[in-house]
Amino acid sequence: MTDIIDISAAAPQHGRHHRYTHLKSTNYRGRKLSVAPMMDWTDRHCRKFHREITRHTWLYTEMVTTGALVYGDVERHLRFNDEEHPVALQLGGSDPADLATSARLGQQWGYDEINLNCGCPSERVQKGAFGACLMAEPQLVADCVKAMRDAVTIDVTVKHRIGIDRNEEYGFVRDFVGTIADAGCNTFIVHARNAILKGLSPKENREIPPLKYEVAYQLKREFPDLEIIINGGIKTSDEIALHLQHVDGVMLGREAYHNPYVMAEYDARFYGDHAQVKTREQVLAAMIPYIQAQLDLHAARGLKLNSITRHMLGLMAGLGGARSFRQVMSDPKRLAAADPHLLLEAAAGMRRAA
Repeated sequence: MTDIIDISAAAPQHGRHHRYTHLKSTNYRGRKLSVAPMMDWTDRHCRKFHREITRHTWLYTEMVTTGALVYGDVERHLRFNDEEHPVALQLGGSDPADLATSARLGQQWGYDEINLNCGCPSERVQKGAFGACLMAEPQLVADCVKAMRDAVTIDVTVKHRIGIDRNEEYGFVRDFVGTIADAGCNTFIVHARNAILKGLSPKENREIPPLKYEVAYQLKREFPDLEIIINGGIKTSDEIALHLQHVDGVMLGREAYHNPYVMAEYDARFYGDHAQVKTREQVLAAMIPYIQAQLDLHAARGLKLNSITRHMLGLMAGLGGARSFRQVMSDPKRLAAADPHLLLEAAAGMRRAA
């Protein structure tokens, strides 16, 4: 039976006035598939769009730093749409007390999981003493995880690389996972590349260090009771199926963003849910009332139509006329009119171009 937590007294209501209910993560059907946290991309509008394509795939926020929550505008960083569940909040930080406070806020706002970023290699993130550089301090990460676990009842997970810089010894990541597991973390999202902390951009760090999926497979063999999710360079459903023979889940990154309709078959193939799949045009139509409501609520705060539609440019990827679709969706004059029916105009123009 679904557990309902009334958090109406603990958090703002996301611009709504009804009782807010949170479905606990343990009632979902596992993290078999998920979309990675991606800075500047996986905001709440992107996640709402992805949820129109797949009902069961887990969605993750962009990384939110503890400083932004402890000292900043909590509502701006944490508000999301009820339809996004299951949805996880990824945190960036290295202070156990601040992470505990931020995790508690995440639970109050209704997130289903708190994820700690131990995988981002950017030098900007390193200056904040978090991200991939934390892999060099497993006991600190364990202290952070324990503090968060003590603060919340939802799942606390860790996303990490398989090594840092030139350290390619399996024992490094094995000991990291073992130490964090002893602190009570049961779920590890393994980006199967090393993180090079100096000399490579974040983009290069996603492409140059070689993928070593076998390392994630070995972690699952060595820690069979842990949930091991693999991430890095995965694109097709057949690739997903192959990985699921070895690990518990697969996390997609840029493929899910640039070619989102690839997720349309996930519910049936990987979750056994054979409900009618929305066509691309039905996805667009479903987004129109959402976009209008968001513009009505937040235009005064500076929300523009393009803030939402920019996440949808890849919906027609691979189809004839897709370029026409992107051109209409990106047209400054049409965007300035702030009319969400632009989506259907773009689809109609694509049909004509094709």
